[in-house]
Amino acid sequence: MASNELASEQEYVATLYARLDTLRDDAQRQLETVRRTNPGGNHQNRSERDSFARIYEDRVSQLTEIDERLAFGRLTLESENGGDINRYIGRIGLRDEDLQPILLDWRVPQARAFYQATAATPLGARARRHLTSKGRDIVRIDDEVFDAALLAGDASQLQGEAALLASLTAERTGRMSDIVATIQAEQDAIIRSELRGALVVQGGPGTGKTAVALHRAAYLLYSHRDRLATTGVLIVGPSRSFLQYIEAVLPSLGETGVVLSSVGQLYPGIDTAVDDAPDAAVLKGSLEMAQIVAGAVRSRQVIPTEPVVADVNGEQLTIEPELIASAMRRAQESRKPHNVARTQFNKLALSALSRQLAEQLRSHGNTIEESDQAWLHEDLRTSDDVKVALNTAWLPITPEKLVQDLYARPQWLASLTPTWSAEKRAVLRRDRDAPFTVSDVPLLDEAAELLGEAAAQSDAEKRDRKLERKRDIENAQAAIENMEVEGLVDAKSLAAGFEAAVERGSTAERASSDRSWAYGHVVVDEAQELSPMQWRLLMRRNPLKSFTIVGDVAQSSAAAGATSWAAALEPHVGDAWRLEELTVNYRTPAQIAAVAEAMAMAHGLTITRSHAVRESEWPVDVVRTTALVASVVDTVRADAARTAQGTIAVIASETLTAELLTALIAAFGTDIGRGAVGLTRGIALLTPHEAKGLEFDSVVVVEPQRIVDEIARGAAALYVAMTRPTQRLHLVTTGELPAGIHT
Repeated sequence: MASNELASEQEYVATLYARLDTLRDDAQRQLETVRRTNPGGNHQNRSERDSFARIYEDRVSQLTEIDERLAFGRLTLESENGGDINRYIGRIGLRDEDLQPILLDWRVPQARAFYQATAATPLGARARRHLTSKGRDIVRIDDEVFDAALLAGDASQLQGEAALLASLTAERTGRMSDIVATIQAEQDAIIRSELRGALVVQGGPGTGKTAVALHRAAYLLYSHRDRLATTGVLIVGPSRSFLQYIEAVLPSLGETGVVLSSVGQLYPGIDTAVDDAPDAAVLKGSLEMAQIVAGAVRSRQVIPTEPVVADVNGEQLTIEPELIASAMRRAQESRKPHNVARTQFNKLALSALSRQLAEQLRSHGNTIEESDQAWLHEDLRTSDDVKVALNTAWLPITPEKLVQDLYARPQWLASLTPTWSAEKRAVLRRDRDAPFTVSDVPLLDEAAELLGEAAAQSDAEKRDRKLERKRDIENAQAAIENMEVEGLVDAKSLAAGFEAAVERGSTAERASSDRSWAYGHVVVDEAQELSPMQWRLLMRRNPLKSFTIVGDVAQSSAAAGATSWAAALEPHVGDAWRLEELTVNYRTPAQIAAVAEAMAMAHGLTITRSHAVRESEWPVDVVRTTALVASVVDTVRADAARTAQGTIAVIASETLTAELLTALIAAFGTDIGRGAVGLTRGIALLTPHEAKGLEFDSVVVVEPQRIVDEIARGAAALYVAMTRPTQRLHLVTTGELPAGIHT
């Protein structure tokens, strides 16, 4: 009976793969045909060709990424005529050649029962079947029966949790896998909740917050394609390690049009993982800094206190402070960004000065007509003295220079912060050539918002376009001569066809390079780590304030992080947010969760208690030693001997990583990696911050008390470290264990 059922499912799934292969081959052929098409010199034809090519490229990519575990479930429903209908659930939807559905996309409403049906509320389903596969082969089936009539006296089919537990105990690979086949009811309800407003998903370690966030992104992209296809979805994670860990999940769910970014990458042109000292991170992260940056921008608009005499082609022209003040007021009334409004200021000031210069020349007996105003204006514009006077009054500046000057010029900072103490200002003191930090990113973004694009940049872009136009005309002339069509078309007309009027690149590519891009939805993972200024930056990225926010305030280890969701969000969205909680711990074995939660509560952390669904066979292992590094190596070696493919993380405070890395490389060679590199190796050496959101088969926490002592909010950092394993936890220490840890 079981073997017949397995064979039957294998046969059906084989037809799905055959259809998948056919569709992929068709898309590949269409792509190759489009690429071979010669659209000629017509711009519109080229644009259409490129658009079709991009569509087929995306389709080929989608059909390639979802090959593994294409179908993972089946619903048995009662038909209108009394018989049964089987509906198969998979990563994407498929139709046969007659356009009849043969596989339902997991995101469609008809698939909801696969995740939410129970015996009490079957949602029209009589039974649910989980299909476990390896490659393209079905290796196991597990049934949950909701209609007792299907059992016909045979209760042996009730094996409901097998698929979930198999996924929980599977060895980790250093990359996050999707949970689409095993999404549970409370997770599914959150994934499918409405798009509007800010949704906060709070849950303790192992409750699937990250998986829920990513599956929600895939669900929203599918269900709100019209809105989100052109605006995109931004997913923000705490670190590069985290992004590397999750990067394959969305493509495996059939979605590729998403921007993944760490907080240190949210400002175009900056990619930093450098953290500030805790006191600097807290200060830079406070909303007070928004006022400081605004004051810094305003301070670049200065009315002179004395008249300035400017030489204009030998004529001595006095520039009065009131003339500058009048032009400045009118430019400020436009409420445009600093660098943009400066252009208007210059025009207004030069117009006023040209009138003044004309009157002065007339007073000297010169005849000045209205037609002469243009050359007077040009004389003023090119006068070095006038340039200095106007630039001194309203100086153009880049966001990078403004922030660098803010740190490097103590007297300027003091003028902007009269109520601060000298000690508080000293926290920000830094040389101009120091690298930007993660906490600087929102300040750069704040400055960019207030400054706008410098006119010099606009002029440079105009020059580039002019040069490109010249090259196009030269190329067009050469093409005309080669084709011997002189007289039939001129070079300028042909060059006009070379210009691309459509934006190149995918939505994700364009969005990631455009600071002012407004995303349709933003997903924030480990959101408790964000400072108020980082939240302010993200709110600019999504003016509609459509967010999925996941995290756990008990795990907030960043110095400027949140201690409550209300404190984090209400300054930005008021009460327009809603809270959902995940209460089941799927990842962490019960005995590890109990020890970690006891430690957290002993240190006063407010945790979300969750129910662990399983235990592992290994108790928490405490290694007391006088030879720390050697004991860590021995512990890793002994754990690695248990499995050939599992992953191990060694988590320690930053002060220990250099010594540990040297010893681990000596012992394990290329199988050890530091930071994000470690996620591609069998053994990863990480700090607690780098480990956020990740999971491993085994974790070795080195000197737990030093993590508590050396890291801001150290107890929360240790709580993070202790809850990363899916199987085994080792604590290696040369001293006492932190309060609450009793094993």
